[in-house]
Amino acid sequence: MVSADTIRTVIGIIGNGTSLVLFLSPVPTFYRIWKKKTVEQYSAVPYLATLLNCMMWVLYGLPAVHPHSMLVITINGTGMAIELTYIALFLAYSAGAARRRVLLILVAEVAFVAAVAALVLSLAHTHTARSMVVGILCVAFGTGMYAAPLSVMKMVIQTKSVEYMPLFLSLASLVNGVFWTAYALIKFDLYITIPNGLGVLFAVGQVILYAVYYKSTQQILEARKRKADQIPMTEVVVDGKNGNATAGSAAGNGRY
Repeated sequence: MVSADTIRTVIGIIGNGTSLVLFLSPVPTFYRIWKKKTVEQYSAVPYLATLLNCMMWVLYGLPAVHPHSMLVITINGTGMAIELTYIALFLAYSAGAARRRVLLILVAEVAFVAAVAALVLSLAHTHTARSMVVGILCVAFGTGMYAAPLSVMKMVIQTKSVEYMPLFLSLASLVNGVFWTAYALIKFDLYITIPNGLGVLFAVGQVILYAVYYKSTQQILEARKRKADQIPMTEVVVDGKNGNATAGSAAGNGRY
């Protein structure tokens, strides 16, 4: 008979895979940003929230804080590197106040995690105490990572368009939340259960919004495309009129 620990390890490995997919799911978005050389209306909030979440979970998984958590460290360490890449691209293709705000938040996050690590490792002297303090913070920031798209969900409702809420990201969040919730429930870990359980609920909400506003989004995109196609035609007509007027003037001058 397969032990609970073995099942938990297998689910944890699968969870690492789904987390990697989640971390990589914004690649099409950042390819679009790179291609257009602008961040358009995309928000940096989800990526900043995910970076903070990853940094806190790496701290939680350290042997000095919560031993035997290598799976937690490996995937969140990878996530840190990926999110920093996204934020670097965001900084490169944003400007003015938006760039300064993202940079300020990034510096504040790094300083915060460093301060928490220093305080926990120096003031808490047992694994239980360290796990509790960092775990509570992980619950808060893990919930924040999954809740970060709420700002985008608000924009979706206001504009009736899901153009800036990628479906793949929502689906990846849903699958990831399901696996990590299962991982935490097999050998109960409250600090992993809460944020991932809430993450499942938030992701379901995003998928429902996508289904509700998909049709209206297509209508908006088609209307925008028709408008863009009409602009060159209008310019041709105007140029034609100008050309006729110029030719008429030249003929008149010729008669005189």
